[in-house]
Amino acid sequence: MMRYLLIVCFGVLFFASCTTTQSTMTKAQAYGTLYQNHPMAIAAMPPINKTNNVEAKEFFYTTFARPMAERGYYVLPSFLTMEMFKSESAYDSEMFIDGNLKQFGDVLGADALLFTIIHRWEKAALTANITVEVEYILKSTKDNSELFSRRGKIIYDLSTNNTSGGLAGMLVGMAVDALATAATNPINAARSANNYTLSDLPAGVYHPNYEKDKETSAGNKEFSATIK
Repeated sequence: MMRYLLIVCFGVLFFASCTTTQSTMTKAQAYGTLYQNHPMAIAAMPPINKTNNVEAKEFFYTTFARPMAERGYYVLPSFLTMEMFKSESAYDSEMFIDGNLKQFGDVLGADALLFTIIHRWEKAALTANITVEVEYILKSTKDNSELFSRRGKIIYDLSTNNTSGGLAGMLVGMAVDALATAATNPINAARSANNYTLSDLPAGVYHPNYEKDKETSAGNKEFSATIK
């Protein structure tokens, strides 16, 4: 039993220390098509959920707007667009991700659509983390071109890293971490994943760095990161 506990605690400390290597590409090289298209208004499509957690779709959809707005884009109100998607039988984004998106531009006035695919959503009380794997794809409604894409595994770490007090202290710390994990609002994990991934999006027209960030380093297209 003690050996198992030590392995678990070592795993928590290991993941908490992981870092993501930086891409050698500039944002102009990684997202050249986005700079050419100059999208201003973006609509978030209902996420494509490939997990068993049926609520994950809602968790992500309700947390897209802020990080994209902070990057300088006008984001169509999520509540209104979701209601429209449901009324027009467009709730299943799988039907549209590879199709002609011009109709969405005509109806919504959106220059681009943000598609997301949730590949993984796991909550682990023993290691005090929530692991999500999500793919983000921004596509133009003018010509269906891909403007931005990233896929990442993000570990939302809720551990306290409290190993003082010997075995008894370690067990207490694990119990506290397990309770914190169980009580955590899953929206926080979705929000963290969106904030981290979309922070690499080139600045939009409403951002002071618009057209000024082309030579800054781009993040990896595929990444793994731990967030506290």
